[in-house]
Amino acid sequence: MQFLGILAFVVALLLSVMVHEFGHYITAKRFDMKVTEFFLGFGKRIWSFTKGETEFGIKAIPAGGYCRIEGMTPRDEMPEGEESRAFYGATTTRKLIVLGAGSTAHFIIGFVLIFSIFFGVGVNALLSDVTKVAPNSAAAAAGFQPGDKIIAIDGDQVTDWYQDSQAIAASEGNELTFTVLRDGQEISITAAPTYLTSEKRYILGVVTKIGIKREGLLTSVKESGRATAVLTRESVKALISLPTKIPQLIRQTFGDEKRDPNGLVGIVGAARVSGDAVSSNKLNNTERLGTFLLLIASLNIFVGLFNLLPLLPLDGGHMAVAIADEIRAFFARLRGRPRPAGIDVNVLTPVTMTVFAVLVVLTAILLIADILNPVSLNL
Repeated sequence: MQFLGILAFVVALLLSVMVHEFGHYITAKRFDMKVTEFFLGFGKRIWSFTKGETEFGIKAIPAGGYCRIEGMTPRDEMPEGEESRAFYGATTTRKLIVLGAGSTAHFIIGFVLIFSIFFGVGVNALLSDVTKVAPNSAAAAAGFQPGDKIIAIDGDQVTDWYQDSQAIAASEGNELTFTVLRDGQEISITAAPTYLTSEKRYILGVVTKIGIKREGLLTSVKESGRATAVLTRESVKALISLPTKIPQLIRQTFGDEKRDPNGLVGIVGAARVSGDAVSSNKLNNTERLGTFLLLIASLNIFVGLFNLLPLLPLDGGHMAVAIADEIRAFFARLRGRPRPAGIDVNVLTPVTMTVFAVLVVLTAILLIADILNPVSLNL
């Protein structure tokens, strides 16, 4: 099962990369930019086919993918008669849309996966099915029985027991009318909640079961939006704190310090956690699937944000260059001067190579850490 979890993670990761690159591809084609290659992986070409002007395929090293848009810089030569299709000749708005489409695809993937948890897989929730009635309680006096399902309180339908049961705490001891489903029949039970001094609130005196709950369409969309926003905020915090966690990672990699589950984790570590989640004996099948989907969703949201960092060679770096070009053009217009030539990203190659080298070193340290001192979530 662990192997299947790791394999599923790899497949999900490659699909995420493909959707990321497809975001670039579809927006570039929409703006009539010339796209000549769309590949998963790097290195030697394993398989490909050509459709129109674009070659699609797979390469030997499954470490990402790319979509080749011609004319990324003014130095790039364009075929005669197609100069207008160069990326560098597009408006700033179109450049930003194409460059940001990859990260947007990651956010969409994250939202869709979270939505599938709420709407399809289901989440653990406190249900309104009574499993136990406390002796000498208001519920016992009113005639509640194990197996009853509370479907309404004072005529208000119960859709979320955790929220709807707050009416009991807010009753101040006044009688409430409960609509209960018992043996397929709806019956009405009236009970006056009693005050529990130790908890300083009014209670009915029933214990309800915890089970899998699937939300309706609109609720799933709403909850998925909230969850996506929470994961996005946490990812932003993680990115901000990333530099401070590198020394900790080095100590955990080459020292005896235990890995922090909230610390930095590489692709190998994430795949391993995925395998642990899928093979865990502490989780049922629904919880395994939900945990796996949440892991992939979290990864996509983090990668989407990371890719927007204003650092070359990331998409965010190219977006920063496009925005800088537009700012320079704005001030040129204010001075009555012609639009200046765009910034040549090739001039920034030393910066690009420095960032690339840092990312390579960080990736290597994470790889070593994930092998020698892997993260454990005790699933």
